Amino acid sequence: MTARPALGAAMVVASGALFAVNGTVSKLVLRAGMDPLQLTTLRATGAFVGLLALALTLGARRLRFTRRELPLLLGYGLAGFLLVPLLYFISISRLPVGIALLFEYTAPLLVALWARFGQHQPVRPQLWIGLSLSLAGLAGVAEIWGDLRLNPVGIVAGLGAAALLAVYYVIGGHGAARRDPLSLTCLAFGFAAAAGAVIRPWWRFPAHLLGVSSGGLPVWLLCCYVVVLGSIVPYLLVSAALRHLPPTSTGIVGMVEPVFAGAVAWFALGEALTLFQLAGAALILAGVVLAETARTAAAGMVPEPSAIEADRPGGPTAVTTETFAG
Repeated sequence: MTARPALGAAMVVASGALFAVNGTVSKLVLRAGMDPLQLTTLRATGAFVGLLALALTLGARRLRFTRRELPLLLGYGLAGFLLVPLLYFISISRLPVGIALLFEYTAPLLVALWARFGQHQPVRPQLWIGLSLSLAGLAGVAEIWGDLRLNPVGIVAGLGAAALLAVYYVIGGHGAARRDPLSLTCLAFGFAAAAGAVIRPWWRFPAHLLGVSSGGLPVWLLCCYVVVLGSIVPYLLVSAALRHLPPTSTGIVGMVEPVFAGAVAWFALGEALTLFQLAGAALILAGVVLAETARTAAAGMVPEPSAIEADRPGGPTAVTTETFAG
C-alpha cells in the first residue's frame, strides 16, 4: 500500500479531536453523579464489546493467547486501560480538562528517562532541554509562585496517570512485538473491564443516571460517545494512520489533542486558562516533542508501544502520545 502522509495526518487530527471532546463529555458524565471507577468500567466494557465484535469478524484465532502472555496482557490492561483512565477521570473531576491532560502528556518524558537510567541506553542531549521545558511548563500551569490554585488531588491523579501511562507504553512495546494491535487492545480492554467489574460489581452500577441529563444532554448519549467516538473510532483512526505515518510523527501530530481539549472545555464548560497557564502548556508540549525525538532516535531504545494504541491508544505498534485517557 502506498503511504499517504497527508491522509495519515488527517486521521490523527480527527482522532485527537474525538479524544479531546471525550474529555469534556466524560466530565459531564462525572458531574451527573457517576464516579470515575464506574465510568472507567463502562468505557472499558463497551470498548471491549465493540472491538471483540470487530476482531471476531476478522477471525477469532487472533484473540487466542498463551499462559505465558497472561502477565503481559494483565499488566497492559490494568495499567493502561483501567488505572490510567481512572486517574484521568479523577483528575478532570477536580481540574480543568486541558490542564489534567497536560499532566498526563508528560508520560513520554518518563519513558525517555526510564530508557536512559533504567536501561542505560543513550539519548540525545535534547532530552534534558525537553525535560527542563516541561518542568517549567508544569510550574506555569500550576502557577506555583502564588497560592496553589489547582486541586492537589487532581494534580496527584494527573501525575499518577502520566506515570502509569509510561508503564503502559513500556509494556505495550513488548506486547506490540508479539500481537497485532487490534487483538492486543481488545484483550487489554477485556481484562480492564473484568477488573473494574470485580472492584465495583455491575449490580451497584447507578443505571438511573443514564436517564438524567448533564450539560443539556442525556447521560446515556454522553456514555455512548465515551465508548464509541471517545474510544473505538479514535482507536481505528490511529491504527489506520500508522500505515501512512511513522510513530513519532503520529505522536507529535497527536499533540493537537490537548489544544483541542482546552478549546472544547473552554467553550462547553467555561474552563478558561490564564496567560501563564497557556504559556506553560506551550512549554510542556515543546518539551514532550523534544523528548519524543530524543527517545526514538536513540539506538536500541525500548520499542515504542502501540499507539493504541490506538489507544490513544491507537493500533499501532509504536508508542505515540495518544493515550486512551482522552
